[in-house]
Amino acid sequence: MGGIASKGQLRMSFLRWAVVTVPLILLLGFLSGRSVSVGSENAWYMALAKPALNPPGWVFPVVWTTLYILIGLALAMILNARGARLRRLAVVLFVGQFLFNLAWTPMFFGAHKIGASVLVIVAMLVLSITATFVFARIRPAAAWLMVPYMVWISFAGVLAFSIGRLNPGAETLAPASHTSQML
Repeated sequence: MGGIASKGQLRMSFLRWAVVTVPLILLLGFLSGRSVSVGSENAWYMALAKPALNPPGWVFPVVWTTLYILIGLALAMILNARGARLRRLAVVLFVGQFLFNLAWTPMFFGAHKIGASVLVIVAMLVLSITATFVFARIRPAAAWLMVPYMVWISFAGVLAFSIGRLNPGAETLAPASHTSQML
């Protein structure tokens, strides 16, 4: 058997990747979010002064679930692009930014390191922008799926920075949390 795969075969290959990447990213994001108390379950966070642009608590799980689905689909498109010259670089950049993503929640909500969490967001944003440009060279649709994620993490960076400015010395407001919310 030789030759080029049919559109149906290519679609099935993408779907196989998506069935792995989307649930994996959702699971890892969920585990990171449950590794420490977050939002209204976190006494330290509830004691912080928050900027007027802080959304209600229910927004975060809805937005993150949606974004994780989108970036999981973007990654599946890149993984499905066998033979693409920049595929390996794109995956490495994606994994790098996603590792920063997973580290952010425990750093902010668990360790109470607001300044360090802003730096994590900056690194996440730089790597995701770079990954998105590389994605665009492989599959433009994959790059477009990354755009809402980059907008949201930019907003999260502004929010974290604002919380840090409104709460000097917030790291000492309560002891760092080392308890897991996972059952």
